[in-house]
Amino acid sequence: MSKISGFSKLTKEEKVNWVTDHYLSNYPKAKKVIQQYWNSDEMLQRLHDEFTENTISNYYLPLGIAPNFDIDGELYALPMAIEESSVIAAASKAAKFWQDKGGFKTEVLGTTKVGHVHFDFKGNAEELKHFFTQIKPLFFSSTASITKNMVRRGGGIKDIQLIDKTQELDNYFQLYCTFETKDAMGANFINSCLEQFGQTLEAEALTHQAFKTENTFPEVIMCILSNYVPECLVRAEVSCPISDLGETQEEANRFVKKFSQAIKIAKIEPYRAVTHNKGIMNGVDALVLATGNDFRAVEAGVHAYAAREGSYSSLTHVEAKDGVFKFWIEIPLALGTIGGLTSLHPLVKLSLAMLGNPTAEKLMRITAVAGLAQNFAAVNSLVTTGIQKGHMKMHLMNILNQFEANKGEREEAVEYFKTHTVTHSEVISLLERLRA
Repeated sequence: MSKISGFSKLTKEEKVNWVTDHYLSNYPKAKKVIQQYWNSDEMLQRLHDEFTENTISNYYLPLGIAPNFDIDGELYALPMAIEESSVIAAASKAAKFWQDKGGFKTEVLGTTKVGHVHFDFKGNAEELKHFFTQIKPLFFSSTASITKNMVRRGGGIKDIQLIDKTQELDNYFQLYCTFETKDAMGANFINSCLEQFGQTLEAEALTHQAFKTENTFPEVIMCILSNYVPECLVRAEVSCPISDLGETQEEANRFVKKFSQAIKIAKIEPYRAVTHNKGIMNGVDALVLATGNDFRAVEAGVHAYAAREGSYSSLTHVEAKDGVFKFWIEIPLALGTIGGLTSLHPLVKLSLAMLGNPTAEKLMRITAVAGLAQNFAAVNSLVTTGIQKGHMKMHLMNILNQFEANKGEREEAVEYFKTHTVTHSEVISLLERLRA
């Protein structure tokens, strides 16, 4: 192992040489593996290199398509970037299942995003409130140059509130700021506004007589948006007569009973809820990645929302009433269709074009549907055939590729596992028999 100074200033080739010499010396194919993922189009490769720092190669994920999604009366094929083998198959199966039962219905419940100016203040809280009321208009006027274009598009700063958090942390106050960012995810816009709010707060405080007399001034700790967006919320649902869910009424009733109990278990049992919601995020993340949005921010916000009532719980809900089965999700999603990778990455632009170049609100709707479809498919499998049967059949090709199976061996394996359970050891045994 070796230290290095000025690594970021090296050329890409020099970075590759340094990494392979110092950290991959026992991996003779390292340089070849790194370089074989470079794009032959130099301009395209340079674009990818500049997405992040110290790039040495490209990391590929499959971009697949889940067709047949009827969403609010429109038919969609969803682009999904994901490596897990059964996700797109499950989403497609759910889409087809609900296509002749009315499809997916969605509603955007809110688009408000949040940011904070976190600051300390050791003086009189009542005087701070008086000061805040006086200068609140300045927060808006001091950011006019930042908000001008956003306001023109119908967005901007919605409100700014002073919040006293001193009972939870000594001297801690915050400006709780809400924003509408329209088709942009808005992180840079929000953070720029917040930093200006912080500067305005400190500058105006220096001239406030009561603070000068007591020699106590607000001290800004940090200015940053929040990825918890419980007011940027979307709902997606499916519904149908219970009788449509089985060959007979008895079979349909039994399915609904087990399905409903599975959702209720995920509501009260955090161990199950985490895996339950992970399945939802298989669909959400895959679409968020394909459309160039920040899946880490989405994940953080969604899981915080799942725990908002004090215990981690299911994001999906079910009701069987008056002969009707209803299944829905409400999920916070701060997404954008302009800015960032959406205007840079060619496959992101292609994915958005495939979805009809949606607004941010429409992308929220589509993404919520992807999560709901994924969850329906997973729970449906769990309460009927079990999840491993379908998952392991999809995983079969990964195992065969791991052991470099040729075309003939792959065909034999597919045929064999039509009537046998796929396990890692059973695939190895079959290959050993074929190669004997």
